[in-house]
Amino acid sequence: MTTMILVLVGVLLLLWRARRRRGGVYLVDYGCFLGEPRHRVPFATALEHGRLMTNLLDEESTNFMVRLHAKSGIGEETSVPDSFRYIPPESGIEASREEAELVIFSAVDKAFAAATGLVPADDIGTVILACSFTTPTPSLADVVVRRYGLRADVRSVNLSGMGCSGALIAIGLAKNLLRVAPPGSRVLIVATEILSSMLYTGRKREMLVPNVLFRMGAAAIIMSNSPEKARFRLGPIVRTLTAARDGDYRCAFQEEDDEGITGINLSKDLPVVAANALKGHLVAFGLAVLPTSELLRVAISFINHKIINKFFTTTKDSNNNYYRPGFHRLFQHFCIHPGGRRVLDEVQRGLGLTDDDMEASHMTLHRFGNMASSSLLYELAYIEAKGRMRKGDRVCMISFSPGIDCSSVVWECIKPTDHHLHHGPWAACIDRYPVQLPKIVKRTA
Repeated sequence: MTTMILVLVGVLLLLWRARRRRGGVYLVDYGCFLGEPRHRVPFATALEHGRLMTNLLDEESTNFMVRLHAKSGIGEETSVPDSFRYIPPESGIEASREEAELVIFSAVDKAFAAATGLVPADDIGTVILACSFTTPTPSLADVVVRRYGLRADVRSVNLSGMGCSGALIAIGLAKNLLRVAPPGSRVLIVATEILSSMLYTGRKREMLVPNVLFRMGAAAIIMSNSPEKARFRLGPIVRTLTAARDGDYRCAFQEEDDEGITGINLSKDLPVVAANALKGHLVAFGLAVLPTSELLRVAISFINHKIINKFFTTTKDSNNNYYRPGFHRLFQHFCIHPGGRRVLDEVQRGLGLTDDDMEASHMTLHRFGNMASSSLLYELAYIEAKGRMRKGDRVCMISFSPGIDCSSVVWECIKPTDHHLHHGPWAACIDRYPVQLPKIVKRTA
């Protein structure tokens, strides 16, 4: 009887281990678009261009964007599409197609070059492309299928309207598909935002902000349900959405201004709304990734604050006495969406991170600007280009988008590489980073 029980237990363990192996999802490799010198847009060039477009931008709007740029933390080497260099700028479908093909094909080419031995036409079973504001027909996902001659049974998915969380949402979708796919299946994810269709030429300040922050970029990721040749293992994915609340739903809203010009209206309440959404997201994220010991400390702190302090403490600052979980001890690297310096500062405070933890995010914003959801892969490339990634290191990625949609993804490095040191988007400039960012001086009344 005992022998039979031991055999049964052994079989169950083998089945459990086999199921666990089948359920694993991995990042094989990735690639990022890098603009050429002709795509570079120094501040002086942008300012001169803006002042020449007097029929589109008045002096007050231009001066507002100048002040905003001075506080943005964006440097002098970011890239914009060729369509922006015309007066007036081109915003038609052809300009968008040209930009899309430029950035998407470059990123995908680099991803396949990094993932040596993969043949696109044979190995890719699914294509997921995330782009919020440009949705041509055929879709951009089908553009990728045509370009690389992918097989007839390939599945293509085009995600629109997902904003700066698009890449992490696509990773979650890829995970679900790979969990039920045959062993050895691979998914190609492309994340981008096409600026040619996004330029706002009106006068409403809340809608001018994206003109200052967004820049051209794209990233491609190859994922698999096989650990063969993989570099990262996918960990927990957490997504929270607060769109049921009216204030959150409208805090970043695409609409037409009073003159009928389309743009993205960023509410003045956005920082407060985003901070509140982040708090709720961190609770869900903490439950998914924190060890039991940390969760117990948080629970004890909450009970202490709500019950004990309520009756025995009279200090006014008791709201600041909550125990802060040690996220910085759980992860070696952080990739936070570079939506702006204020966004990064809020996340740093919420997670209790150090300036070193935020380095990749701030430097990506400085060198490349806000490239929507693809930005997170540029941050990962920064960490690798610095030679800081080690086997077993855990990476936490966090992004935000209108809704408000907060997404988090965890990766564990299983195979460090020096490829991105020599061939990634930071190869030509990594020795100059990190740079010292100018301090923001707050105006006093």
